[in-house]
Amino acid sequence: MRVYFHRNFEKQYKKLSKTEKQRVQKRLSLFIGDEFDPSLNNHPLLGAYNDYRSINITGNLRAIYKFQNPDIRIFIAVDSHSNLYK
Repeated sequence: MRVYFHRNFEKQYKKLSKTEKQRVQKRLSLFIGDEFDPSLNNHPLLGAYNDYRSINITGNLRAIYKFQNPDIRIFIAVDSHSNLYK
């Protein structure tokens, strides 16, 4: 599986604290190993994010991604739950 990052994800990632960035890296490593690991709470989204999925980074931090094809995932956003789902 290949993972890509949308420009929006990269902008949001730069604004995270050092600790949050480390957590994102850990969770993405876990995601690449097994994208449906139960600790990621990988789940489909509805509404404005229909056809996207979300994984938990921390208790409040989420990353949203989309299946591009069976081998490619594109992460589009990383932010707090409240900011993503307004």
